[in-house]
Amino acid sequence: MLTYMFPGQGSQFVGMGEELLNDFKTLSNRASDILGYDIRELCIKDPENKLSQTQYTQPAIFVVSALSYLKQFEITSKKSNFLAGHSLGEYCALFAAGVFDFETGLKLVQKRGELMSQSKSGAMAAVLGGSYKTVKAILNDGGFDKIEVANFNSPVQIVLSGDTEQIERATDVFEAASVRYIRLPVSAAFHSSYMNNAKQEFMTFLKQCTFKPAKIPVIANVTARPYYSGDELNLLSQQITSSVRWTDTVDYLCESGEMEFVELGPGQVLTGLVAAIRSNNESKVAA
Repeated sequence: MLTYMFPGQGSQFVGMGEELLNDFKTLSNRASDILGYDIRELCIKDPENKLSQTQYTQPAIFVVSALSYLKQFEITSKKSNFLAGHSLGEYCALFAAGVFDFETGLKLVQKRGELMSQSKSGAMAAVLGGSYKTVKAILNDGGFDKIEVANFNSPVQIVLSGDTEQIERATDVFEAASVRYIRLPVSAAFHSSYMNNAKQEFMTFLKQCTFKPAKIPVIANVTARPYYSGDELNLLSQQITSSVRWTDTVDYLCESGEMEFVELGPGQVLTGLVAAIRSNNESKVAA
């Protein structure tokens, strides 16, 4: 069995997608028309250093990932059994499943990026090497009641979102517990209740869209289970404030049968996470 998976924000780099953007010039030009700026220039040269800004990052990654899928299918003619994406990447998965077309997906991602970039409250940090049980205990014992889990990336990689002061103060507490804690260079507390205003505005925008039933099962970040027709409005709006359940997603897919994972889009972040999740599961079985 095969799962195509698509990365989220943080996988971008200057020069990404150059060949794809040239191969699919019609779609690249259409993307530039929709966005109001040259997507090729942004991805390949980034002369104004905008690629790391959320409102530009998200459309850029969507375009490169969507074109990666089209190229993969052009070369192999092989459809996957499942589709999954990490946060922003879920939009590429829905595009690949035929839930919406390229233009609709890009407009959704553009709006999502704009709304998320407008939020300036909160901060984020990555916790490496500590289990969720350990992280939860540290947060509870330290009285960090304004910190939430944004991403369950792997059994030993968890991303936290929340109040800026508490995220900063937690640095010393995690380091004292010999757990790596890295502040992330983001402008807000993504995937947490701090994004509720963006969620509400995005829900209004989503109501303008028409969604088709998925031709291939897409695993939702919010539930770690497949989308059902009619779930789109609820799941895509919830995703902005909910945890990304990537570990549960990979576990569900692995339980579905002998699974091959192929990452489409910039970077290999998800490939590394899948390897870490599988390694942890094998270690538990061996024990």
